[in-house]
Amino acid sequence: EARYQTVFARCDGSLAAPTAGLHFTPEILGTLPHVFITLHVGTATFRPVKTEDVTQHQMPPERFSIAPEAATAIAKAERIVAVGTTTVRVLESVQRKIGNIQPIESETDIFIYPPFQFRIVDVLLTNFHLPRSTLLMLVSAFAGRKFILRAYEEAVRERYRFFSYGDCMLIL
Repeated sequence: EARYQTVFARCDGSLAAPTAGLHFTPEILGTLPHVFITLHVGTATFRPVKTEDVTQHQMPPERFSIAPEAATAIAKAERIVAVGTTTVRVLESVQRKIGNIQPIESETDIFIYPPFQFRIVDVLLTNFHLPRSTLLMLVSAFAGRKFILRAYEEAVRERYRFFSYGDCMLIL
């Protein structure tokens, strides 16, 4: 409870902390322009893809909300830096459902895998993820599978730490 929380957790509802946010301290966050959206990380984040055909994998829905102030700031932003894959899923889901970012409370079951056309997220800060995970597939869709596999080879070679308290990557 004390260590597995981000500096921006606001309410109960997640099965786990959005781990990309674990890289921030209040001091770092205070230097960056940002807005918060509420993400309730669910089992979708952790379920491995067990189907041979990825299009057959079903993502359980995860709840989220975007407050009016956050929606306005996101809509006005020149560049969207998403902290974590769940944030990407929320923003891309809203963009597809509504056509732009607006205040909303809803759920997303979007499954992002290559090839995927990103419409709103420009930059992604995320951790290194497990093989066959929906998270690794999303990252591969964002940066390209070959590029991500090369990054993972380097991470293994250089003994990066994986998982929640591990190293992260900023993908431009």
